[in-house]
Amino acid sequence: MAERLLADGWTVHGFARGAQALTHERFRAHAVDVTDENAVRAAVAVVAEAGRIDLLVNNAGTASMNALLLTPGETAERLMRVNYLGAFHCLQAVGKVMVRQRAGRIINLTTVAVPLSLEGEAAYVASKAAVEALTKVAAKELAHSGVIVSAVGFGPIDTVLTKGVPKTALSKINTAIGRPEGTTMAQAVDFILSRIRDADLQSGGVAYLGAVG
Repeated sequence: MAERLLADGWTVHGFARGAQALTHERFRAHAVDVTDENAVRAAVAVVAEAGRIDLLVNNAGTASMNALLLTPGETAERLMRVNYLGAFHCLQAVGKVMVRQRAGRIINLTTVAVPLSLEGEAAYVASKAAVEALTKVAAKELAHSGVIVSAVGFGPIDTVLTKGVPKTALSKINTAIGRPEGTTMAQAVDFILSRIRDADLQSGGVAYLGAVG
């Protein structure tokens, strides 16, 4: 994602808990745990001091497959903290900057598991459903300031997060959304970039890569 944005001429600031390997004259790495509200605020303040913030891609996330009745409470809490509160903290901190600018675009990442009500992922689905609700409310609250908030949702993407998932489970989801070959990282990035570049993007919308009924 960062590499494609850099290729398009953006200056990119990447938030991650660990070290980031990407090096580029217009890339700045920040060691940030997005579940830490104060850390996010401090990092966003540093970015804002360097200039405008025109785009936020809220793509931090984690997943877990557990039957509802067997899901440990700590797992549900972790998913909510990373997937929902991480997005909330970043949206809130960056949103304040964009409101002062009277412009900006925020893209939150969600999943087709929400409209599919995917079995075996109740806690994960709940955390991403919260992101979708946040997107819709934020779009209304920030509309008067020229800030567009939307979300994009994917099926399983070929990343380290899906390496341990049984292929039969992945195939079932991909078939359900009309993408039997699955989704590569490059395809997911292309979809996100299409939303970023869309001059007529409607605020509050949730777009899924695939058919979700």
